[in-house]
Amino acid sequence: MYPIKLKPILKQHIWGGDALLDIKKGQCLRVDKSKTYGESWDVSGIEGNISVISNGFLKGNNLQEATEVYMGELVGESVFERYGLEFPLLLKTLYCKDKTSVQVHPDDELAAERHQSCGKTEMWYIIDAEPDALLYIGFKNPNITREEYIDAVAKGTVADIIEPVKVNAGDAFLIPSGTVHSISGGVTLVEIQQPVDLTYRIFDWNRVDSNGKSRELHTAFAVDAIDFSSNVNACRRDYKAVVNSAIEVASCDYFTCNILKVEGSTERNLSSLDSFVLYYCTDGSVEITTDDGAETLSKGEVLLIPAEANEITLIGSATLLEYYVD
Repeated sequence: MYPIKLKPILKQHIWGGDALLDIKKGQCLRVDKSKTYGESWDVSGIEGNISVISNGFLKGNNLQEATEVYMGELVGESVFERYGLEFPLLLKTLYCKDKTSVQVHPDDELAAERHQSCGKTEMWYIIDAEPDALLYIGFKNPNITREEYIDAVAKGTVADIIEPVKVNAGDAFLIPSGTVHSISGGVTLVEIQQPVDLTYRIFDWNRVDSNGKSRELHTAFAVDAIDFSSNVNACRRDYKAVVNSAIEVASCDYFTCNILKVEGSTERNLSSLDSFVLYYCTDGSVEITTDDGAETLSKGEVLLIPAEANEITLIGSATLLEYYVD
């Protein structure tokens, strides 16, 4: 199987803007340029939003159809045994012109009980951040009680109790399910997550849409989902990139993320992995070659390397995020 490219799916959001149109320019998009887009679903197996292949002899087939035919050769034998035809990760690009809601995602147990679904643990890698851009992760008071949180929700003072953190390009955070979080305006990031679109909104900054309506909140659902001990210090991932070496940034039960700075030519041995590998280019340009084909990646583009590929060659100058199921 050859290296696979997929068509991004743009999602409109009240907090989005037009930056994703530039980031995803030329990637087979048909969009309404008058709308504000907050997310690009770059690799998705979620029903109704399954990514379509845009290159090679599988062009026009979606990811689920390819998995049904190639099974473990595409996703990895152990991955196919665990997840079947459901692609196990959702990879997104987010651009936030305005703040996202303050929100939380349930864990696997609560999501299964309430929604017959998996939970949502995610990871962020900051591609770009304006000078005053912030993330909000956890609570200012590490000993906040459930009762104090409920009181803040009732009074509309949630913004006063969440922890702000200034961010820069290259910062990374692992956001486990149960962590209260939000993203300020002026941030562009890559998000890898469990394959579910499941969010409990707690606070939406008192804004309304073009029709004067507020978005729905899920405060009753959220309170049981929150891990009050989760905080920004636990979520921040510290790493030091090394040229032409894959350096781990984050790992959890659902995915591993490495960063790979390519300069010149290098090889990457993938034979120890029983998983597909996703490469997201955050800057620069690189050609990635397997025994069965080659593709060039530029900023904002994603490539899926099938699990059967044991070795790849990378030539160029670029920063890549490397994702797989361990």
